[in-house]
Amino acid sequence: MSKDITAKEALIKAAYADVHKFGNNQEFDKAVKAVNRILGVAPDDQTALHCKVVCLMQLSKFDEAHKFIEKNRLASVLIFEKAYCEYRLNKQLQALKTIDDAAVQPLPAKLKELRTQILYRLERYEDCLDAYKEIIKNSSDDYEDERRTNLSAVAANLALDKDKDVPEVPEDTYEQYFNSACIQANRQRFVEAERKLRTSEKLCREFLEEEGASEEEILEELDVIRVQLAYCLQQQGKIKEASVIYAECLRHKPKDAALVAVASNNTVVINKDQNVFDSKKKIRAAMADACEPKLTSRQKQTIALNNCLLALYTNSSDQVQQLTQKLTQSYPQVEFEALLIRCSQLAKDKKHKEAIEQLNKFASAHKSHEFISKFAIIQLQLLQGNRKDAIETLLSLGEAKYKPGIVSALVSLYLGTDNKPAASALLKSAVEWYKQNNVSSGDLSDMWRQAAEFHLRGGASETAASSLEELLKLKPNDMKVLAQLVIAYAQFNPKRALEISRKLPKLETLTTASEIDALEAANWVMSAKAAKKTANAKVEPSPSTPATDKKKSGNRKRKGKLPKNYNAEVAPDPERWLPKYERTGFRKKRGGARAKDIIKGSQGMASGAADQYDMSNRANLNKNSPATPVYQEPTPGPRQQHRKGGHKKKKGGRF
Repeated sequence: MSKDITAKEALIKAAYADVHKFGNNQEFDKAVKAVNRILGVAPDDQTALHCKVVCLMQLSKFDEAHKFIEKNRLASVLIFEKAYCEYRLNKQLQALKTIDDAAVQPLPAKLKELRTQILYRLERYEDCLDAYKEIIKNSSDDYEDERRTNLSAVAANLALDKDKDVPEVPEDTYEQYFNSACIQANRQRFVEAERKLRTSEKLCREFLEEEGASEEEILEELDVIRVQLAYCLQQQGKIKEASVIYAECLRHKPKDAALVAVASNNTVVINKDQNVFDSKKKIRAAMADACEPKLTSRQKQTIALNNCLLALYTNSSDQVQQLTQKLTQSYPQVEFEALLIRCSQLAKDKKHKEAIEQLNKFASAHKSHEFISKFAIIQLQLLQGNRKDAIETLLSLGEAKYKPGIVSALVSLYLGTDNKPAASALLKSAVEWYKQNNVSSGDLSDMWRQAAEFHLRGGASETAASSLEELLKLKPNDMKVLAQLVIAYAQFNPKRALEISRKLPKLETLTTASEIDALEAANWVMSAKAAKKTANAKVEPSPSTPATDKKKSGNRKRKGKLPKNYNAEVAPDPERWLPKYERTGFRKKRGGARAKDIIKGSQGMASGAADQYDMSNRANLNKNSPATPVYQEPTPGPRQQHRKGGHKKKKGGRF
């Protein structure tokens, strides 16, 4: 019996030696076989059980490791291992419950750090931030930089909420620079984010080259930074640069599923309704199952929304209906956006009535979206050409109809339906409403000005004066408004007009004496050439000659040349300045430019014979003329010179 025990112990000892050796060599598959030899003779050996779980975790067989823990009832002992397997299997709530239900209190450091990572995955960023602050405060080891980097990542996600303050993050490593850039990007400061990302890219390459990393490993790390850089460029409107970076990163075929999803989704956004085939391929890559656990809920929501928009661009009615319903079920917070996409597709299908009904139903159920829903309804009504219903919908907005933009839209619609009295009444009521309520909603000067000009054109001087009075309160130094106010009051209250006119600047203050002299001296009546010539002429009297004896200088007027055959006794032709076609004796030539080439007579007759038998020319022929008149073509002048080698127009016909 003692010999059997000794053999068993020897077997276990040898197996443990193998486990230790294979573990040090990172050969965990062989280590598992060595552990199985131990468990074959000692199935309850706690150390062997623990070793097998660790080896399975090192081989990334988290599901098998978790099942092994449950099967052997090791959950109360191997709390960290069980929680870590659940964390890696994307069972975050279950992992958090495993840690929180642990009987060990206070929690060991490794459980605290794992719990913090789980809070980050659950997007409970405020709790995660507090946990990291506590860990950093109570620990001092070689992992401080990693913890501070994780802290800056939490701060970057908190920066999405503009109302929340984020802590100052260090910028010692390229990862920290990257997270600092993400904070700036989430605060809409894309120029500063771009600067930090370029610094991060440079530091990353330098650090990895010093570590002896391969070019492939360097590119894999740089792609994460460059995709974020492309996003910042895209937000700044530098679409071409961003598109090139996305394409380059995807060409490297990165292993990070989240990186592929972000780059693919952003490329789809750049494509919009162009290159739809490529967009479909990219959106499938962004929605792959491998990307699901790597993305935040906000990213997944954005990708799903873009998938619906892509279906709208491709005009896939059934797909739009299915995808929007699925989007609403998964992300109820974007229910209205899904409805707008669905109604846009209905409008494309000419089903405006159905789209309006859905929007009205949603508006009645969600009062917070009633206002914006009505604007969508108005858009659909205008697409139908139904201006009257659009006006009624705008008027149903209550006191919101007096907002400057809505007033402007209503006035335009009233004028479009040729209802000027209604437009005038609306502007009057808007003016009265603002005067009674003393509402200040931004710069109303444009509305007052437009209302005043509209009423002045329509003859409603009193209403125009009220609008101009309000405008003058906003712009007391605007002399144009003051002048318009004088004109308006002059129509119905001359005394008030005279009183206000005294506030206008005097004529003497508008132009100085020097400006008037300069205007009078200016050669504005002359042509530009004559004025320039006069300005350049220098008149300098000789010092030895008195100015009175100086001969007049200037251009001598030359006599006009007369024609060689000019006869002073014969009166010139009074119509000589008229064009030829306006003169009394003008006779229009028969035919066109090719009249001389017209062949008259039977088919096949020569042109000479045609002239011979053309009886229209007989009356003009002299008795002494030859039988066939000779036609001499005049020599073309400079303005009539034909282009040599001109293109001859081919005349089609059949043979």
